[in-house]
Formats: sequence, structure tokens, C-alpha cells
Amino acid sequence: MKPEELEKWRKAGKIGSEAMEYAKSIIKPGMKLLEIAEKVEAFVEKKGAKFAFPINLSINEIAAHSSPLSNDEDLAHGLLKVDLGISVDGYISDLACSIDLTETKEHKKLIEASQKALDEALRIIKPGIEIREIGKVIQKTISSYGYAPIVNLSGHELKQYMLHAGLTIPNYDNQSDTKLKEGQVLAIEPFATTGQGMVQDGKPSGIYKFEVKHLVRDNDSRKILDFIEEEYKELPFTSRWLVKKFGSKSLFALRLLEKANALHHFMQLIEKTKMPVSQAEATILVTKDGCEVLAK
Repeated sequence: MKPEELEKWRKAGKIGSEAMEYAKSIIKPGMKLLEIAEKVEAFVEKKGAKFAFPINLSINEIAAHSSPLSNDEDLAHGLLKVDLGISVDGYISDLACSIDLTETKEHKKLIEASQKALDEALRIIKPGIEIREIGKVIQKTISSYGYAPIVNLSGHELKQYMLHAGLTIPNYDNQSDTKLKEGQVLAIEPFATTGQGMVQDGKPSGIYKFEVKHLVRDNDSRKILDFIEEEYKELPFTSRWLVKKFGSKSLFALRLLEKANALHHFMQLIEKTKMPVSQAEATILVTKDGCEVLAK
């Protein structure tokens, strides 16, 4: 890895960590999710970075892919997952935490399970380790708390402008003998639940990703697709950002572009038995003797 690339990975990690601390400092029960998102976005913008994906603010049984829409009235409550992706010239940090907003702190142990699983996974990471061993440690740790890992969600490799870059890091022993290599940048991402340990698609999230440059007849839609390709490349974005720039006509354009298969529309990911989910995530660089934590 070139020194200038490493510098950008580290910068993305530093800004991501700072943004997460800021988010935790402002989040209160009953606060509008839209307000949280806009304040964190303003914080990151002042730091000179962009988002690698829209801030995810997922509550209770929603494990991921939940971000406020432009007219969102939903309030922070229950078990809130905050998932941030920060981009510095396409070099990405991806980190997440869980916050218990209940009066009784009923989710404290569940949050501890995913965080402990992350800590234990980071402890064993080094070149040559099989990814199944990472998954085994995550599964064993979460199971020791009496919970289940989410087996159809995983960590992932990161590359420039690529959020999911091929290699996946399981949250259970998947029997894979694939080994980590020095220089890989990875997001390690344990999810724990009191439920079955599987997620399924929920309602549309309003989060999209550019797929292919399809021609559409509508002139506004063509202009918006050009903007999406140039501004976000293949990184996810939210309809809210387009409404802010182009107005409500962008929502019609998104429907046309999705129908033309120019865009992929992500669904919310819901725990199959509708039970609460906690998440912890860090971005790391595999080093000669272990790993460097870039963001946590």
C-alpha cells in the first residue's frame, strides 16, 4: 500500500471515529432521526469528508439499511444502531455502535455481546488466519451471552470506492479456509440478537446505489442519473440527499430509474422473528503482526 493511500484510510478512520463520538453525544430519546442525521452530516462536511453511505439509524428489530427520509418524523427510541461510512477520496471507514435509549436499559447485555464479539475478533486478526476462525470467535462470544449472531450479515473487505469488495468476514464458523493477507482493509461487523439470528427484507429504505447507465426518456431523470454516477459512483446514497438538491421531482426520477434497473434500491433488513438486534463494527488494516484499528 502506498503511503498516500494509507494516509487517506487513516484520515477516513479518524473522521469516522470523531463523527461517531459526536453522534453519541447528541442522541437523546425522542430526538428526531432526521435531526440526528443532518447534524452528523454537517459535522462530517466541516471535517472535509463525505459519506460512503447514508447514516443508518436502525431501531430494535431493524438490523440495517434504515436511514431517515426527507419528511421523516420517526423518533429515536429503544435499541438504536448508528452505522457510519466515511469517504476520503473513496477511501472508506465503516463503523457502528448500539445505544440503549430505554429507561430501564434493558438492552445493555445485548449491546455488550456484540461489542465483546468485536473485541475478541480484533484480538486474533493477523495475516494467515482463516476467516472461519474469526467467525467462530464471534459466534462463540455472542453465544456465551445466550444470544445468536446474525448469520446472513457479515463483515467485508473495503477498497477505494468499494464498500463490499469481495471478501466477506462471517459472524459464524462458515467452514471457509480463505486466509487474511497483509494490507487488506476490513470492516468487522458482529450482530447479536435475542431472536433466531437471520434477517429478511423489510420495507424499502430510500437508500439506492448506481448500477448501470440505462437510457430513460425523462429529461430530469437523465440529469439526475448523471449526477448520481458522478457524485456517488457505486457508493450508496439516500433519496433525501437528492430531494435537498433537486426537489421533490427527484422522487419521481428515482422510481423511473429503479424501474429501468439503473439503480438498486436497498430494503430494510429485519430480524426474522422481529426481535431486537445489536451491532458493533470497526474498520481495520491487516498488518504484518496483527491489525491496526482505523475506526471504532
